[in-house]
Amino acid sequence: MAATLPNVDELAALERRVTGCRRCPRLVEWRERVAREKRAAFRDEEYWGRPLPGFGDPAARVYVLGLAPAAHGGNRTGRVFTGDRSADWLYASMHRTGFANQPTSLHPGDGLRLDDAFVAAAVRCAPPANKPLPSERDNCLPYASEELGLLAEVRAIVCLGGFAWDAAGRLLDLARPRPRFGHGVEHALPDGRTVLGCFHPSQQNTFTGRLTEEMIDAVFARARELAERG
Repeated sequence: MAATLPNVDELAALERRVTGCRRCPRLVEWRERVAREKRAAFRDEEYWGRPLPGFGDPAARVYVLGLAPAAHGGNRTGRVFTGDRSADWLYASMHRTGFANQPTSLHPGDGLRLDDAFVAAAVRCAPPANKPLPSERDNCLPYASEELGLLAEVRAIVCLGGFAWDAAGRLLDLARPRPRFGHGVEHALPDGRTVLGCFHPSQQNTFTGRLTEEMIDAVFARARELAERG
């Protein structure tokens, strides 16, 4: 692990700004309505119903970028990739590859810690039908840009799904024509960082076998290799 740490106070200040964001009226209305109406299985829980900051190790060399919080996952629990099936797959893989101390992410305070990894989303609010608008993506990307600026040790950026891959292309200003998304695809940046593609661990991919444990583990193993090489 590199000795130089980013400014933890600045990360905390960024987190406060993210959680108070109301830039996108459509997303504000949706996330708050979901938090009021709730899903029957969680009717006794208090939903978070706000944007989600990134989560993880402030000295991370691996940055994981997802799509957006799930309505009854992160939007309920208040932590990115927490409390849903995608979380089960993501953190189980990160546990197997040494980035997480446990294979589950159920709720804040469950003891989960990340080592050498930081997880965030391209869009920080739960969107209707899990489909953010381009304008909502663009409103949110400056938060990821700030995170990456503060996470100075990042060497590998893992993009979960095509939406995150495209967002990273805009975020990092990749030259056109931009590389096409694919599972296991790598794109080296001039500054020495590498962008990695990974199918999103959604039920659409995991239930159908499009994404297997071996496939997602291979991406995170490669991310570790790149981080340690850098």
